Amino acid sequence: MLDLTNFKNFNHAGEEVLKYLHNHLGFELWMITRTVGEDWIVLQAKNNDYGVVPGQVFKWADSYCSQMVQGKGPRIAPNAQEIPLYAAAGINKLVDIKAYMGQPLLNEDGSLFGTLCAIDSSSQPKSIEHSNDLLEIFSLLLSKILQIELKLNEQLRVAEKLKMDSLTDHLTSLFNRRAWDNLLELEENRCKTYGHPTTIIVIDLNDLKKINDELGHKEGDRLIQNTAAILKKSVRSNDLVARLGGDEFAILNIETNLENTQKLADRILKSLNEAGISVALGIASRDPSKGLKAAVSDADREMYKNKRKAKSLG
Repeated sequence: MLDLTNFKNFNHAGEEVLKYLHNHLGFELWMITRTVGEDWIVLQAKNNDYGVVPGQVFKWADSYCSQMVQGKGPRIAPNAQEIPLYAAAGINKLVDIKAYMGQPLLNEDGSLFGTLCAIDSSSQPKSIEHSNDLLEIFSLLLSKILQIELKLNEQLRVAEKLKMDSLTDHLTSLFNRRAWDNLLELEENRCKTYGHPTTIIVIDLNDLKKINDELGHKEGDRLIQNTAAILKKSVRSNDLVARLGGDEFAILNIETNLENTQKLADRILKSLNEAGISVALGIASRDPSKGLKAAVSDADREMYKNKRKAKSLG
């Protein structure tokens, strides 16, 4: 029997729900997923004969779930290949699906968060259709737990930043590298649990050494402080800005996509240019299969690429 009062969090609730559904309804693969733009992200997977793992990304439009949430396909299909839209779905090219079950997971405003779903390589008896109410109850339960936690996340981020207040750069009052690494790990855990889209911006000053050599370190310090002030002013309150080293800064742009981050990067470059500050900048989005640390490396590589390009043009 599933004890609904014993769930510790969304992640634990998901694990227990998938285990219960597998034990009672069968199916070779049960999943909790997140939809972000065109991506269909696996957050949790149970009894996986298909080899699907958390963090794996599929194309949302290719899935049965994308048809199900629009009401174009049934929530339970004992023989999915008898449903024309399911039989024509792109996901069939990747995995063998004969039976399907799915329910939407919703945000508080009624928008789609993701799905609770299952597939099997064998057709199932028609009696499986009677399980719709059970599946719906669990999807509503997971949606409710999810919304409570998403609200708490904002408070958690504030508390985490306060805890890291002592780990700041003395010159700019931005978080230092140690704080950045700690907060990055905490945010990565949230990304894994909820599938949040998150991006990284890496910024490197172009002229710090020249200014230090020609005008002195006091002017170099002023350049660093002015850059930090512009970065802090440009981001949202829940974003994270850090000074990683002498002339390198980074921004963790939380719960947003690459398009929005590019707009932020453009505003930052405009503000820095107006202040007479020359920088090289790189951005990257988190790949669910690789994580935020890989995104930092990707943004860093793009920043150096842009720096070399600017030098060659100069």
